[in-house]
Amino acid sequence: METIVIIVFLAGYLAITLEHNLKIDKLIPALAMMAILWAVIALTHMDVFEVNAELKKLEPTHIDEILLHHLGKTAEILVFLLGAMTIVEIIDYFDGFAAIKSYIKTRSKRKLLWIFSILAFILSAIIDNLTATIVLITILQKVIKDRETRLWFAGLIIINANAGGAWSPIGDVTTTMLWIAGKVEAGSLVTRVLVPSIVCMVVPTIIASRFRVFSGEADIEDTVGSKSKYGPTMLYLGLGAIVFVPFFKTITHLPPYVGMMLSLAIVATFAEIYSNAKFSISSAIDEDHHESAHHSPVHSALTKIELPSILFFLGILLAVAALESLGILFNYAESLNAAIPQTDIVVMLLGIGSAVIDNVPLVAASIGMFSEAGDNPLWHFIAYSAGTGGSMLIIGSAAGVVAMGMEKIDFFWYLKKIAWLAFVGFVAGAIVFILMRDFIF
Repeated sequence: METIVIIVFLAGYLAITLEHNLKIDKLIPALAMMAILWAVIALTHMDVFEVNAELKKLEPTHIDEILLHHLGKTAEILVFLLGAMTIVEIIDYFDGFAAIKSYIKTRSKRKLLWIFSILAFILSAIIDNLTATIVLITILQKVIKDRETRLWFAGLIIINANAGGAWSPIGDVTTTMLWIAGKVEAGSLVTRVLVPSIVCMVVPTIIASRFRVFSGEADIEDTVGSKSKYGPTMLYLGLGAIVFVPFFKTITHLPPYVGMMLSLAIVATFAEIYSNAKFSISSAIDEDHHESAHHSPVHSALTKIELPSILFFLGILLAVAALESLGILFNYAESLNAAIPQTDIVVMLLGIGSAVIDNVPLVAASIGMFSEAGDNPLWHFIAYSAGTGGSMLIIGSAAGVVAMGMEKIDFFWYLKKIAWLAFVGFVAGAIVFILMRDFIF
């Protein structure tokens, strides 16, 4: 029966990878794959196991217990992401991100490249690489008129946003997964991955800054600040609230989603005060209160969050959990380690693989494959590789996919012009990580 399980998983995975060709949203095969896998396990009474990380072995358990265990772990990630997405949408409700655009004064393309690169690196570490890419390309479209020039800027934004997301526990879904699973601690992740990520950002940007396309001055439109007088305030409040979450976890030792809910409550309170609107849960479902609900920034934000992404994560994480519960990932990891004793090569291949297929299931699989203790350098290297490796293809990361849609970037144009820059940055950062791990930490 394991063969059937693997076939179902591979078929679902292939459908996810080919979503653009099949014209089917990837959440559909993810949810179908998850349900079918667990149905096969239940109907055929297959033995399920829980991985004992300390003893590095599989321990038999019951399907109800293991499914509830994985659902709980998945729910922690989803609730965390829902909170973060809502805060970002509340900031956008007040046009807070427009405040960033008002800081752009120069017309030099080379200086603009560095400004957008640094902004992408920093913002992605706070509001995640996907949202940072959306914000910066939106600003880019309002600042630079020439589309060919924007394509180059967008390519570097993708690389730098993914690099910025790799070193922060809240910067990328994969690092958030590792953090919530207890595989990495926020402090050690920043300490060990920040410098390699900076190298991954700086090296491609230095190379690109010497290209002819970034020489001279850009034809820039006049910049306008936030439409709301509360925009800058909500921007700083929202970003500060998200950054507060890792500190809350460190102090209280509670799961990260608890801190994110507290941050959301604080941001939502100020949003309601500033909008002079009253909001209650009943107003979201009661037509008699529709008018008052319409003016609520919280309600508006909740209607704009990416629910398809949430459902995709639910499907893919529980699908991978099915393979983990059957012991398939654990046994595969042992075979892989026997075939390739050098773990660094395996992790770098994982990073390169994330450019071809989604990095979320890859990291979810690695959590089930490797039984190293929490905060082991292996997990930090996985966070770096999975986070930055996806930049090598435009379909290899959420940031790349959204940029592709916003600027209609051609797959082969990116492969020819940008992919090699991403690869150089990825390898340079990986070498720095290995050197730091072996000689400093």
